[in-house]
Amino acid sequence: MNEIDIKPIIESIVFVSESPVKLDTLTEVLPEWDETAILNGLEQLRKGCEEGCRGLELVEVAGGYQFRTKPQWAQWVNRLKKAKPVKLSQSALETLAIIAYRQPVIRPTIEMIRGVDSGWVIRSLLEKGLIRVVGRKEIPGRPLIYGTTKTFLELFNLNTLSDLPTLKEIEPPPETVSE
Repeated sequence: MNEIDIKPIIESIVFVSESPVKLDTLTEVLPEWDETAILNGLEQLRKGCEEGCRGLELVEVAGGYQFRTKPQWAQWVNRLKKAKPVKLSQSALETLAIIAYRQPVIRPTIEMIRGVDSGWVIRSLLEKGLIRVVGRKEIPGRPLIYGTTKTFLELFNLNTLSDLPTLKEIEPPPETVSE
């Protein structure tokens, strides 16, 4: 369908969506174009947002595409939204990191790694929608198994879990001993 420009159509779809729009969804709702044309349209939109002084950027996040405020303009948008940033305690960050890197994981494993009871932290992360119950482990007591959510990916600006830094990348460098 060459007579209609796909770019404004994709822009409209991504704009009205409350969550990132997956490529599969775009190919499903735009059967007139093939996947290559859709990807080309997305790339043109991304480049168009980079040009000039635009307030939005098209990002690939949580397995889909979403318009987001460019970081340099966020403080003004936050005034309108009166958005409170998601605050996570050190224990919540530790627990979330364990779940992100070890998922699917059960509470006893989390507690073994942290060395403390993690029940309230897990409840808090569940309430925030950053983790979810993905099943039960087939061992005595059938403990719940936890994994991260799409909200986790969106909050940390990740497209997939493979975008997490490797443990080597986040390990502090070995301290040098001076004599």
